[in-house]
Amino acid sequence: MRQVRTIRYRQIAEELRARLEGGEFAVGRLLPSEAELSAGYGASRVTVRKALEVLRAEGLVDARQGFGWFVAGEPVRQPLARLGTLEAQLAELGVRSERRILDFAFVKPPAAVRRVLGVDRALRVGRLNLADGEPFARVTVFCPEDLGALVSRAQVTESSFHDLLPVELGGAVQTIGAAAASASDAELLGIPVGSPVLRCERVTADSGGQPVLIAEYVFPGHRTEFTVALPHVESSIAPSGLRLVE
Repeated sequence: MRQVRTIRYRQIAEELRARLEGGEFAVGRLLPSEAELSAGYGASRVTVRKALEVLRAEGLVDARQGFGWFVAGEPVRQPLARLGTLEAQLAELGVRSERRILDFAFVKPPAAVRRVLGVDRALRVGRLNLADGEPFARVTVFCPEDLGALVSRAQVTESSFHDLLPVELGGAVQTIGAAAASASDAELLGIPVGSPVLRCERVTADSGGQPVLIAEYVFPGHRTEFTVALPHVESSIAPSGLRLVE
């Protein structure tokens, strides 16, 4: 009986390996749940898990708490040392990027946005960014109405606000923290509700220090890493530009 189970999990591993190598699942894509795989292969979850562990040992799949199993691959590492667009960072890594506009409207912004931008009306642009065809980030950008009136939906589909706004940009402040995927973000990003995500808020100012853009980025936690260069050796746990938030 034990020998039959051993053969079965290796058979399942071979079939899953063929599906992975055949391109059925892209890098970072979540696999069907263990329960779904068990039903599909007519095997117990213990047997399916042993098959998945074989593939994990080969570096083909991996698992994270809150996500389940997914196709293994190098996470997209984004440097925090300089101000740049998401598309430019992906291009530098050799990753094909695409943006899909979900929302383009002039609205009364949330109180937190009004407080930072100092306006009662703003252009809100929502989009989904894809990396090599897979959902990579949900992005929402607000800018003052007078500046937003100078750009079109077609333009923000092809270019970033950094390139479109007729102002000289100064610097930005980014706040990054962990969160749980909402139902809407889970649907857009193809991840389980409540699974770990990284939330990045970027406030970009013009050369005079006036905030002109607020952007929220939500990334699946298993696909993204942020990196910070440490140019100087200092007796501190925090690199330049980072601070702890209590």
